Amino acid sequence: MAVQQPIADRAPRNRRRWTGWGFLAPFVAVFALVFLAPIVYSVYLSLFRDQLIGGTSFVGLDNYTQVLGDDAFWESLTRVGLFLVVQVPVMLLLALLVALAIDSGRLYGASFFRISIFLPYAVPAVVASLMWGFMYGDRFGLVGNVNDAFGTSLPDPLSPTWVLASIGNIVTWEFVGYNMLIFFAALRTIPTSLYEAASIDGASEWRVITSIKLPAIRGALVVATIFSIIGSFQLFNEPSILQSLAPNAITTDFTPNLYAYSLSFSGQQYNYSATVAIVMGLVTMVIAYVVQLRGMRKEL
Repeated sequence: MAVQQPIADRAPRNRRRWTGWGFLAPFVAVFALVFLAPIVYSVYLSLFRDQLIGGTSFVGLDNYTQVLGDDAFWESLTRVGLFLVVQVPVMLLLALLVALAIDSGRLYGASFFRISIFLPYAVPAVVASLMWGFMYGDRFGLVGNVNDAFGTSLPDPLSPTWVLASIGNIVTWEFVGYNMLIFFAALRTIPTSLYEAASIDGASEWRVITSIKLPAIRGALVVATIFSIIGSFQLFNEPSILQSLAPNAITTDFTPNLYAYSLSFSGQQYNYSATVAIVMGLVTMVIAYVVQLRGMRKEL
């Protein structure tokens, strides 16, 4: 026969349970206010439309149907997709090579290189875009000065043909150091006993990299890839700043985020802008989730 626990013994346990929720309450409140509330409000806005006759009215999923048939949205999504496919592998490969070089212990002045490569990440994206935009200028910047000094005709980095690559260069310059630190931190957690065993077996440096280091930091590679994918789909600061320098190359629908911003603040289409943002959030979430699943399967 089960003996019922006295009420006096249950009271301290209940108090401890509510004490834990009390510690979590500030975080939950801030999380709900700055994360959940904007999402809920955006979903609410996306279900309405401000019409010329009748004012704001409920339209259900009509805004989402309109987005799926919006050529401007698909062009911007294709553009950032191309940006992701090219820029992210290049950036992560450079970050991985630098992390491996610093971790090897054969690089002279490794601490200096580590700090130097990380420093661009400390530069705000607006400042970095302005700095590189000035250097890209063919009439007033570094490219123009080189053309004048040597009588050359270098391609205009802010032309429609090259502007996406120019933005990719800025983003790579900014985030190589950030990803390098992620990889380097993961490399430092590898037990030295593995290196000692590999040395006893006569493994080459390349064998150590492929058989010990890369498998050990696979989780860090997945995390960095997910962060980079999210950042690529959220591309906004760099094209927004460079838009005034290259108005013919960077249009208001250059990226989905820039398109949503232009719809909201220039076109006063708040409902449709919220719909674009929600669709982009779903696309980013699905792709990041697929990458995470594939990375976890390989790790297992």
